[in-house]
Parts: sequence; structure tokens; C-alpha cells
Amino acid sequence: MSTPDKLINFAKRPKIAVHKFSSCDGCQLALINDAVSLLELATMVDIVHFAEAGPLDEFAEVDLAIIEGSVNTHHDVHRIEMVRAKAKYVLSVGACALTGGIQALRNFTDEKELRHWQHDVYPEETEVIIEGDLATAKPISAYVKVDFELPGCPINTGQILRAIRQILFGVEPEKNVDPVCTTCKHAGVTCVMVAKNEPCLGPVVADGCDAICPKLGRGCYGCYGPAKYANMDAMIAKLKEMGLSDEQIKHKFHHINSQAITFHGVVARTISQ
Repeated sequence: MSTPDKLINFAKRPKIAVHKFSSCDGCQLALINDAVSLLELATMVDIVHFAEAGPLDEFAEVDLAIIEGSVNTHHDVHRIEMVRAKAKYVLSVGACALTGGIQALRNFTDEKELRHWQHDVYPEETEVIIEGDLATAKPISAYVKVDFELPGCPINTGQILRAIRQILFGVEPEKNVDPVCTTCKHAGVTCVMVAKNEPCLGPVVADGCDAICPKLGRGCYGCYGPAKYANMDAMIAKLKEMGLSDEQIKHKFHHINSQAITFHGVVARTISQ
């Protein structure tokens, strides 16, 4: 990620496209849910493609392409390559686009086991795994260059609007580098690990949600991915001290951001010791 090096031409209104890949649409809804802000944004730019909101022109040339969702099929690969070729900048938003999201849990198993789960959940005639599926679910950056990333599950309206404005004016979108614990301390929130002996990933997860779970008396489970200075060894040691087994600890990190390198690689190394 770096500061924009290609200035956007404001002689004409910048063009923006919002694209969905495999996801729940939650990050797109962060834009739609605040209608006033979306209308304000529409006075600054031309939104040429946003299927969730109306306009359709998937492969139009744009200044900024905003991508939600992970890549799961061969068709997805073709689409993201076309989107990248038509966009001056690409902004990936949300856990699915950044780390594969919840659907990347399939990366830890094989097709036989997935089909077993499928028949436990869906009617027998339903085929979840179809021809054209890739063996794994991967983030957008696994296939094309991504200029900027915005973590979260989902992101919130303030985040996405600030990021768009910053990119349009040649500034790299701000990043949350502090852990969730920082917000808890500033807000006077009682630590759930201390008071309730409840596992909480707040010490190693990036803030961005305003510590919503600890404020409700429950442990953080990692929506915003790893914090910049996460001490994974200390976190895992603490979870073991609280009585969690290696398998339980692994599941704590193999969740929304399971493919984040800090969670996926470090946890595998540490737990195997």
C-alpha cells in the first residue's frame, strides 16, 4: 500500500465502481445504509457501477474500483482481472476481500469433507460445490495488484467514505494500527479476560469497530484482522493459561480472517510447538 502516485483528473468528475465477489454484501451495505452520505458522495463522483444500488456497467473505465468479497471461481478470476485492467486504483474492502473471509475456512479441508458438511446442512439435491469452483477461497490481492485495503467485517460507513475522499485527494487511507484493547482502556471498558475469564482477541486485533464486543461484555473475535504490532506468542500463552486447548486456540484464529498471515502462519507455528 502506498500514497496515490497517479493524480485523479478533477476536470471531469471521478468515476467509481463498486464490485461484489463472494461475500454477504455487508460492506456494500455500509455505503447504502447511510443514504444522506451516499447522496453527498454522488455530488462528488459518478458512480457508474454498483449493482446493489442500481447502476450497471461492470467493466467501465473508472478512477476507483471498490471490491468486496473473495475469489472462489475461475469466473471470478476473469472478472477481477478485467476490473483491475479498467481501474486506476483498486480498493479492497472487508475481511473477504483482504483475507478470504469466512468462506476461506474451506481452505483447511478437502472436497470430500465439504460434501459431507453440505449434506448435513442442505437438501440432498443441493450441490454447493459446482464445476468451475477453485480449490480455495482467496483474497483479491492473490490475483491482482491492490492499491489500498480497508479491513473489517463489515467495514462501517465512516470508514469507506473517509477512504474514498482520501484517495480522491491523493492521500493514502488511514489505517488502524492500535489493538482493540486501546479503545477499551480509553473508554473505561472493563477487560472481559480479567473480570470474566473470557477469551478475548483484543490484544492482537486491530481496532476499527470501537470495541463493540467488549463494550457488550463479550470477547473480541477478530473482525478487523491482526493489529500491526500483535504479539501472537504472548496471546497464545495467555489463552493456554486460561485453559484453552491447542484446538480451541486454533479455532479462535481460524475464523473471519483465517488467511491473514499473522493468524494463519504464526498460530500454526506456535501451536505445533
